[in-house]
Amino acid sequence: MNILALEPYFGGSHQAFLDGWITQSQHCWTLLTLPAHHWKWRMRHAAITFAEQVTSLPHTHFDAIFCSDMLNLAVFRGLAPQSIAQLPAVVYFHENQLTYPDNTRAQRDYHYAFDNFQTLLAADQAWFNSAYHRTEFFQQCRAFLKKFPDFTLEGRLDHAFGQTTIASPGLPEIETSQREHNWQCPHIVWAARWEKDKNPESFFRAMYRLKDDGLPFRLSIVGESFRDCPPIFSEAREVLADHIEQWGFLPSHEDYVRLLCTSDIFVSTAEHEFFGISAAEAILAGNLPVLPSRLAYPELVDQQPSLLYDGTTFGLIAHLQKLREDKTFQQAVQQQTALVALKLDRLQWSQLAPVYDERLKSVTDKA
Repeated sequence: MNILALEPYFGGSHQAFLDGWITQSQHCWTLLTLPAHHWKWRMRHAAITFAEQVTSLPHTHFDAIFCSDMLNLAVFRGLAPQSIAQLPAVVYFHENQLTYPDNTRAQRDYHYAFDNFQTLLAADQAWFNSAYHRTEFFQQCRAFLKKFPDFTLEGRLDHAFGQTTIASPGLPEIETSQREHNWQCPHIVWAARWEKDKNPESFFRAMYRLKDDGLPFRLSIVGESFRDCPPIFSEAREVLADHIEQWGFLPSHEDYVRLLCTSDIFVSTAEHEFFGISAAEAILAGNLPVLPSRLAYPELVDQQPSLLYDGTTFGLIAHLQKLREDKTFQQAVQQQTALVALKLDRLQWSQLAPVYDERLKSVTDKA
């Protein structure tokens, strides 16, 4: 099949998804992309821009459209040539603008959320990266639509839900590293955007407590930082200087995987997460996950109880201390991590791409 892919924000997880799938796909792909910055402007103009760009493409028979949630698919269908507009379309929800944190505004701009709703209705099928994400989006979308004075449209969600499915993001090829874990001086990794919704304060407070208790550990803090970086990072870099192995963004994904292959424990303190790719990659690389029992994490690790903590700072401290001292608990964590790694191995693109190729073909067969 010939697939027209439209990605208004070609960077990060959006780019990784398309690159990973296309590399392993049996379909032929034509990509129209825009740079991964000024996301609000991308959501405003992408449909118009892409509708103009498709008119200058070499004459090709396309079988389907694949786009992300950053595109207003309804507007694109209205402006594109009929031969393109009438194609069956699948939208992939990496995130949504109803529940994605917006730390720059005191009040959310719901125009972008309504764009997501329109795209949902305009698609033949909507793929969500986790069941948690789909449930949260539909709950919040229903509440959002009920706020309007009349013609509230929430009834459209019932039909739209039937057009959705769960499609985990594919993972890169990572060979699971079988190694002995250092229980007495573990190498702990925290890898996330350096922003408030990833809850770095909780993580560093837990590390301060381990330091005060005299427990040895090594620490790698990686991830993308921004201009308004929470001040806890500069404080923690000084307080925990003697424990730091790696601090800051790594130049390539290969460097990040190499780090994961030498570390012991991956910790998340996130208050916002639609899937948990960093945690999934860490597990594949041989790390033992310590994840809050909220968001998409229980789904990611199949509710394995020894891999989850209660989400509080005190709960994280207790979990890490138990992991250091309790051999029975250590064995349970290792066994449960191995089970999750088997599941995640099937999400590597070499195995997942044929599944998604067939799923995309089934959408066109029904059209």
